[in-house]
Amino acid sequence: MNMKLFAMTKELIIERILKAINQLPDNKAEETADFADFISKRCEEQRLAEGIQQLLLNSQTFNFLKDEEDLYSKEDLKELYNE
Repeated sequence: MNMKLFAMTKELIIERILKAINQLPDNKAEETADFADFISKRCEEQRLAEGIQQLLLNSQTFNFLKDEEDLYSKEDLKELYNE
């Protein structure tokens, strides 16, 4: 039911946008379409980045590093900064 409410709200938003665009001169309508494309691409890129991040979080590719012993310790350093 909540999804239906969301879809109805989105439909109303689309109707509102269409009314506004129909009242604009052609160059402003094109500018609005360009802005909508920009927002759409930005959302797509964000979803893609989140998907990649999720894949990396669930990946076991680098698990071998957890079992590897440390090659160096603090004692191996000549100078310590910010300690």
